[in-house]
Amino acid sequence: MQPYSVEQVANLLGLHVKTVRNYVRDGKLKAVRIGKQYRITREDLEAFTGQPVVPEAVRRQRGVEVSAVVQVDAISRERTDRLTNALIAAANSGGEGKLRVEAIYDEVRASLKIIVIGGAADAAALLTIVDSLTQE
Repeated sequence: MQPYSVEQVANLLGLHVKTVRNYVRDGKLKAVRIGKQYRITREDLEAFTGQPVVPEAVRRQRGVEVSAVVQVDAISRERTDRLTNALIAAANSGGEGKLRVEAIYDEVRASLKIIVIGGAADAAALLTIVDSLTQE
């Protein structure tokens, strides 16, 4: 693997480029000077941070997230409570726990807004549950 540039190290560590250069100049971070640029090996970077370096390309994972708002009109407070509890239980039983459900009830309008945030498949499954429970 090729050594990292100062800019790459700054991106990996979430630091400013000047901060990384100062670490190199102060001898805190071992680097080799090639021409006018410094190069830092993976081993030296891991020694500096005390942990394995995970390249940014590996850290990034494609994710698909859905945000949906469902409005249910002409619903009572009691039915809202039952529906909300069922949806929260369904969201929490999903395994990874990355599905969030929020509910807002407007007493004056007898209207419920359900906000679902999470992965596409999990959100779709929960929206199916919303559909079936509100059809009763």
